[in-house]
Amino acid sequence: MKIVSRNEELLRDALSCIPQPSSRTSLASCNKLIRFEDISAAAFKIQCGVQKTPCMYSRLSKQYGMDIYLKKEFLQYTGSVKERGVLYLLMSLPQDQQRKGVIVASDSNFSMAVAYHASELRIPVFVIMSTSTAPARVRMCREYGAMVISYGTTAKDSQVHARRLAQENGYLYLEEEDSAVYLSGLGTVGLEMYEQVPKLDAVIFPAGGHCGLLAGSAAALKHLNPHISIIGVESESFPVLQQSLKAGHPAEDQACNNHHFYGDVSGVCFGSNSLQLTGKLVDKVVAVREEDILVSMLRLLEYERATVDAEGAIGLAALVAGKLPELKGKRVAVVICSGNLELHLLQQCIAQALTLENRVCRFSLVISDCPGDVSKLLEILAREEARVLDIKQERTFVTSELFTVEVICTVETRDKIHSAQLRNALLERYPRTVWTER
Repeated sequence: MKIVSRNEELLRDALSCIPQPSSRTSLASCNKLIRFEDISAAAFKIQCGVQKTPCMYSRLSKQYGMDIYLKKEFLQYTGSVKERGVLYLLMSLPQDQQRKGVIVASDSNFSMAVAYHASELRIPVFVIMSTSTAPARVRMCREYGAMVISYGTTAKDSQVHARRLAQENGYLYLEEEDSAVYLSGLGTVGLEMYEQVPKLDAVIFPAGGHCGLLAGSAAALKHLNPHISIIGVESESFPVLQQSLKAGHPAEDQACNNHHFYGDVSGVCFGSNSLQLTGKLVDKVVAVREEDILVSMLRLLEYERATVDAEGAIGLAALVAGKLPELKGKRVAVVICSGNLELHLLQQCIAQALTLENRVCRFSLVISDCPGDVSKLLEILAREEARVLDIKQERTFVTSELFTVEVICTVETRDKIHSAQLRNALLERYPRTVWTER
């Protein structure tokens, strides 16, 4: 049965034929109208290959004054929502191309999804990674079943090599783009959320340069209910989507941060289809600070036991930062789309977030180097219910006076109020206490 709504006209306007950039040598896809039926067909075709992830009511709801439902796409096998678009893309390839194989060149979530699903479909798959790629990512792709080749010191070197191998051997070079097939696969997230959470008022998605999830899901949700507010969230450091929407075309030569923490959030805007769909169907795009993303990661770990990366946490960060006050009292779904964060980065992120929340504090003070003086300091900390994480004593390089010791202490507190109480108690006993500010 065909469901007709005025949103098909919006989609038709948004996807009038736009030529693909010549540098995209991957899938030769026609930028046809993305219809609701296309997204429904994708959902039917991939239902046995991807998880129907839960969209669960969150304990964070009371804290932020709204009913928050978290769509946990990080529970996909490779830890990313990209599986939906990738699987539909691979299943749509002609059989002769499936026999020849595909090749990708990056360490992104897209490449990991290609590695896994191509192997599951018995499609030969090659992943070219630079020598600077994290060993865990290389190991993961090999475990998924891909042939992983290390080449070059930069991502560009790997891409050039992958294109050459594709041309010489007949492989299809895949690069994340906004073909109708890929967007339809990603749009199945919107279908599931609409089914799982009745009477939704708003849905929050990660945005940034790779806004295919936002665009595809917006197409599905706006068709089903034009009154649902669709909101995209990107980083203040590189507001690629906002700049592209303002310019009316994908922004080029963006100064994006290459740090692994940001992942796909900092990618360049990759296509006109996604951009025009976003311009037509998305109600609002907001930007958040890096600090808000870190605190959002901490909230998800504490309240949901969810270990996510920046892309996964950025949607909730808009609520943490108070960027969407109009959603108070509303029913809101947030897509937690990715959970692929390297372990050493996870440690750093949680430590930084605790510091930002004033839950880990550091101070230094100079006391007499006499027996029992350090014990008196520890008694004050115990009385104030501060947990000592680290304590160091410096005697040799103390310049204030002889026979004194500088004590540098890192403690854990409950919150900002508790930190202030501890600070006042220390200043009362040790007036020259130096409190390290974040």
